[in-house]
Amino acid sequence: MIRVLVVDDQDLVRAGIVASVDAQTDLEVVGEAATGAESVRATARLSPDVVLMDIRMPQLDGVDATREILEHHADTRVLVLTTFDADEYVFGALRAGASGFLLKDASVDELAAAIRAVHRGDAVLAPSTTSRFVELLLPGMPDPGRRAAAEASLTERELEIVRLVAQGLGNAEIARTVYLAEATVKTHIGRVLTKLSLRDRVQIVIWAYRNGIAPV
Repeated sequence: MIRVLVVDDQDLVRAGIVASVDAQTDLEVVGEAATGAESVRATARLSPDVVLMDIRMPQLDGVDATREILEHHADTRVLVLTTFDADEYVFGALRAGASGFLLKDASVDELAAAIRAVHRGDAVLAPSTTSRFVELLLPGMPDPGRRAAAEASLTERELEIVRLVAQGLGNAEIARTVYLAEATVKTHIGRVLTKLSLRDRVQIVIWAYRNGIAPV
């Protein structure tokens, strides 16, 4: 079972999310929180596998709550749920270590799939926001010297896989594209994370765009 903490300051919204998650045979809601501060305390008490994090809340917003949770609970994954696909708070949450985000109008199946994805270490970005995500990264695009240094830090195969991760491909899709076993792709991604001191696939995407590795 994947243990889930649901965080949202609106009671009706939170109840709907809880019902959707609990309807899945492999997911279990172990707690709820109505503020960012409550989510930090609940995570410390319950050790959930995945936190579904609202972004705009009183006391402590989702960005700061995400940062605080991940500083103390490295094995917990945070999936941000937001109403606005252009919400720049979302990008702040990703920089704080969230494993991705999903719009609140996503279907029950999409929500369940996203929870499973971040639990296994994949990134989740709402499809309608990919262009916005890139747009937010563009002001920090590097000069050629920085790109060369970044390229030198990885092997050609690792760079190839990083570019595919940045395009949103999952491990199985990457494996088919580069004609490798999926287990080998996972090994390469693990090496990239270790070499670059990154947490997960979302941070690989951010690194790739910031260093000019990903195609724009």
